Amino acid sequence: MQYRHELKHEITMSDMIAIRQRMRAIAKPDAHATDGRYQIRSLYFDTPEDKALLEKQMGVSRRQKFRIRYYNGDKSFINLEKKIKVGGLGTKLSARITADEAECIVRGDTEWMRASENELIRELYTKMTVERLRPKTIVDYTREPFIYGPGNVRVTLDYDIRTGLDKTDFLNADCVTVAAAPGKCILEVKWDDYLPGIIRDAVRLKSARTEAFSKYETCRIPAI
Repeated sequence: MQYRHELKHEITMSDMIAIRQRMRAIAKPDAHATDGRYQIRSLYFDTPEDKALLEKQMGVSRRQKFRIRYYNGDKSFINLEKKIKVGGLGTKLSARITADEAECIVRGDTEWMRASENELIRELYTKMTVERLRPKTIVDYTREPFIYGPGNVRVTLDYDIRTGLDKTDFLNADCVTVAAAPGKCILEVKWDDYLPGIIRDAVRLKSARTEAFSKYETCRIPAI
């Protein structure tokens, strides 16, 4: 399991436009993006006691969360993901699941997961059985990703963050979501062993707030 350095900043729309222009001059867009961006829909999980949410709010250094995610409305490619955070380092484990399997998970039909050949699916089954982990809310947003080879750097700009409140029917394209953070954008920077100076300079902002924003937390607050 390889951990990567991660920085996350809450920025303004004007900051985002400035960084976008800098990144276009020095980095490449993600090959999976269309016109430089894609739409992300995620369904986040939590316990009845909101363990993941509370750990984020308390600043717990070592934490994890589960989510199901797909891109640009394409339900033929859905990932179950486990995001692990240890201080300023992070990593992600993922497993492909079908739309039918995702729908079963949302409905709470989990018995099939116990016999899965995939370890991550079995782990989610255990969490749903023992810790009563359940789908909590839909999180939608637009992402503009950039790739820079040296340091294996990935810079993303996320905005138009929307919440499904307490809705979990994330495979339903007609599911209504509402704005969760008007005017706010998220800058994320991830790298392996070193962050090149040219990238550090390109994303530097005097007003940025490090680790001050969680899309999941922001999308849960209206529902609490």
